[in-house]
Amino acid sequence: MARTRIAALAAAAAITVTALTGCGAADMTRQSSPYADAKGSRTVTLSVQSWVGAQANVAVAQYLLEHELGYRVDTVQIDEVPAWDALSQGRVDAILEDWGHPEQEKRYIDDKGTIARGGELGVTGHIGWFVPTYFAEEHPDVTDWKNLNKYADQLRTAESGGKGQLLDGSPSYVTNDKALVNNLDLDYQVVFAGSEAAQITQIRQFAKEKKPFLTYWYKPQWLFEKVPMTEVKLPDYKEGCDADAEKVACAYPHTPLQKFLNSRFEADGGDAAAFLKKFRWTTDMQNDVSLMIADQKLSPQEAAARWVKQNEATWRTWLPS
Repeated sequence: MARTRIAALAAAAAITVTALTGCGAADMTRQSSPYADAKGSRTVTLSVQSWVGAQANVAVAQYLLEHELGYRVDTVQIDEVPAWDALSQGRVDAILEDWGHPEQEKRYIDDKGTIARGGELGVTGHIGWFVPTYFAEEHPDVTDWKNLNKYADQLRTAESGGKGQLLDGSPSYVTNDKALVNNLDLDYQVVFAGSEAAQITQIRQFAKEKKPFLTYWYKPQWLFEKVPMTEVKLPDYKEGCDADAEKVACAYPHTPLQKFLNSRFEADGGDAAAFLKKFRWTTDMQNDVSLMIADQKLSPQEAAARWVKQNEATWRTWLPS
């Protein structure tokens, strides 16, 4: 089932969080923790990515590590590729949701041995292009990429330079969209909202006004429950079709999301490392916590506490024997 995800990322620097609040005791804009790789102490440092699904993972893991296993948990915010460097160096102990970085896996797992695989998260991720379902119902052929140019004028915005707009989130996310637009000869301009939160705000505004839009988006994501969206069919994904970032002309794959641990932590992290390797939940479970955080405006700690109270049969299986 495992498939290799693309490693075509914009050069990514660590970003300041505006969408996430209150996850852990750490200042979420920091890129390192004094508690990471702390030998002989019951501390854990988790990397948390800038999308709410990743925040949900960390919130629940942190709650259980602290309340059930007696650890002190710190969290740091680092972008996707720099997080691998931090994990290798021991500045963080674990990444709980990775969407596929084969170059980093080869460098740090196969060659250097500084990072260990932590197993599947239990959630399958998929990136795609989506239009609002209300627009797809009015124009069913828009869901085939071959017909997108027909609708470019309707999808034009002030930011798209006379072309149709393809709305993306952060340029640091895994994305092939500029190459796809170019290689599929589409009359569109990729416009970056800047973050998941900014992209959600734009999508919800379009939906409120019943305007058409075309957006890069991903599953799992709680927003589908608030703004129904229909995927646009891109050319079929085949293994290796995304190997050359500049020549990509195929859809994004479906990818079982993975966890990774610092190798020293994996070997010496005791109950915490064992727990994180056993941490595995479903898309629906992640979405439940994400909705509490992003839509119901609970703090991550509050959302985690509520989920833990309602799902003891699940999380008990994650605890070390």
